[in-house]
Amino acid sequence: MNILFIGDIFASGGRGIVADYLNDLISQYKIDLALANAENSAGGFGITPLIAEELLSLGLDVLTGGNHSFDKREIHDYLDTQARLLRPANYPAGLPGHGLYVSKARNGAPYAVLNLQGRAYMPNIDCPFRKADEMLAALDPDIKIRFVDFHAELTSEKVAMGWYLDGRATAMIGTHTHVPTADSRVLPGGMAYQTDAGMTGPYQSVIGIDKDLIIRRFLTGLNGRMEAAKQGVELHGVVVGADDATGKAFSIERVRCVRD
Repeated sequence: MNILFIGDIFASGGRGIVADYLNDLISQYKIDLALANAENSAGGFGITPLIAEELLSLGLDVLTGGNHSFDKREIHDYLDTQARLLRPANYPAGLPGHGLYVSKARNGAPYAVLNLQGRAYMPNIDCPFRKADEMLAALDPDIKIRFVDFHAELTSEKVAMGWYLDGRATAMIGTHTHVPTADSRVLPGGMAYQTDAGMTGPYQSVIGIDKDLIIRRFLTGLNGRMEAAKQGVELHGVVVGADDATGKAFSIERVRCVRD
């Protein structure tokens, strides 16, 4: 089966290019499961129920999150009602939402999507490594396709998680830094890996924000407003090929679409 994962959808530009290209990507790569990280899809900070429904209606099967998952107050109740919108599983117990979604792909194969968040230079939440152990061990053994979005700051933490999960997951793709990495590969245990999928949004920016505003902050040391940039919108992600009988990946390909 073929799995499409789209990196951090950022603001209206990111949503727009997903709308423009998603159906073509699904057709071109014969996609059975379409996923995306959407925690920055509302103006660059958080996600709203309306935007989540919009993205799901385009043909995305599951949306993952990260440290901005709870930014919008109106999303809190919605997280408990829309199972296809995830937030990191290793946030403390009692918060709204879930970090795991289980269903069947378009080809009928059962799958699980697990959302985790790193701790280095991030909120001090529960250990993502131990949470991964707990949740993978609890899955039905018949669910062979297991996709992990690891939302983390440090390259070293993501690489470590990749090696830690190799042989137990179909794919682990990193998100959060908004910069695509050139290390896509299948690890020895059969897990597809890339340290960061990159951003789906405006690249004439500083990781999505108007570049002049951020340069001014570096020059002056003063905080100021942050607004999403508009220009240079690109879609970045990966397509993973996997054997749904074993859960092992056999290929991973980086995807990039540029708006004319």
